[in-house]
Amino acid sequence: MSLFGGSTFGAARPTTFGGAATTTQQSAQDKDIEVSQPPTDGVSSLSWSPVADFLAVSSWDNNVRVYGVEGNGTTSPKAMYSHQGPVLDVCWSKDGNKIISCGADKAARLYDVSTGQQSQVAAHDAPIKNLRWIDQNGGILATGSWDKTVKYWDLRQSQPIATAQLAERCYTMDFAWPYLVVGCAERKIQVFDLSQNPSNAIMTIDSPLKWQTRVVSCFQRQDTQPAPPGYAVGSVEGRVAIQYVKEENKNLNFSFKCHRKDGPTARDPQQLFPVNAISFHPIHGTFSTAGGDGSISFWDKDSKTRLKTFESKGAPISATGFNHNGTIFSYAVSYDWHKGWQTAPPAGTPNQIFLHACKDDEVKRRPKK
Repeated sequence: MSLFGGSTFGAARPTTFGGAATTTQQSAQDKDIEVSQPPTDGVSSLSWSPVADFLAVSSWDNNVRVYGVEGNGTTSPKAMYSHQGPVLDVCWSKDGNKIISCGADKAARLYDVSTGQQSQVAAHDAPIKNLRWIDQNGGILATGSWDKTVKYWDLRQSQPIATAQLAERCYTMDFAWPYLVVGCAERKIQVFDLSQNPSNAIMTIDSPLKWQTRVVSCFQRQDTQPAPPGYAVGSVEGRVAIQYVKEENKNLNFSFKCHRKDGPTARDPQQLFPVNAISFHPIHGTFSTAGGDGSISFWDKDSKTRLKTFESKGAPISATGFNHNGTIFSYAVSYDWHKGWQTAPPAGTPNQIFLHACKDDEVKRRPKK
């Protein structure tokens, strides 16, 4: 573990964050706040503490960085620790005391916020693409890998407590109790009911979208009774599908186009961009999509309405996330690798992370039409 910026974790303070002029980057006088000392290579994942305004960032530069958001909206580096390869995902334990990350070194590592110590807590036979913390039985870690398995770990033990065989390599994964949803290679999507049998999928389907799955994100909502369980799927062709888990809700499934741009002339085909990130608002259940076109949109799936769209500086948006109470939306402007290494920017190209103060009209649900 190494500190950068000379700061350590402190008690969480209320964050007023922003003010009247923190909505978008659409004009020079109306900008989001940029996180200081960002990663030196592509940003793969953003994850907020569930109890305070600390942001964990995983990166292709082999490091996980942690930032704190001060009361006036500025940011400060808090800690950094390393893997032996690119870090592909990061998450927090529910109590906010642990950060867990995984990556191309085939390992998951745990960082203890209170002690600053780190340790390896999981391993696979191939890179670990995703991980999620499951707040059951004292806390279980789920890791999804390119070795075509999901493993479940009790961090007090050195071996997994259960293993699920996947239909293909894990490309993306998300969780909302009791369902773990895994988006695999070859457009396979598998759903596991962790309250019944975490080792066997209750559902294996082909994605409703025609092209490669880029991201899955489970519905989240706390403002009313929980919505029927389901998830959103984003693909490389600029399209999102809303899918429900239970058979009685299948009539609510639908898909829509997004993150596309018209060609230079009417005769040119549309440019299609990957949907790199989908994040659900923790309170209202609305969600964001972010794409390779450098734009971000907020949506209400229930009224099938786009609530807001804004642009970055033109570079792809590689990762997004809402903080624990949904008042701050974070997004990373960074190369997303959808065109491969051949078009990767030269070394030294800036990677940026911005914090956007959410307004009610951007994230609250609209009445159904």
